[in-house]
Amino acid sequence: MVEIIRFELAKARQRVKRAERSLDRANEQLDDECGGVALSLALCARIRAQQARVIDARERFLKIPPVPHH
Repeated sequence: MVEIIRFELAKARQRVKRAERSLDRANEQLDDECGGVALSLALCARIRAQQARVIDARERFLKIPPVPHH
């Protein structure tokens, strides 16, 4: 049982890290690109979606019960 919880925690941590990296990349692209309004709007939409993924991943991570120490 403990192994399952540890596995779920590891998956949740990976999910959070992936979402945070994706959000960082989108923010960097917004800072770097000078492609006009359409590109900026698309990147802003992507950033909002990635922010939602980060929030969701963190919430899912926090719902996993802590692993008991043996």
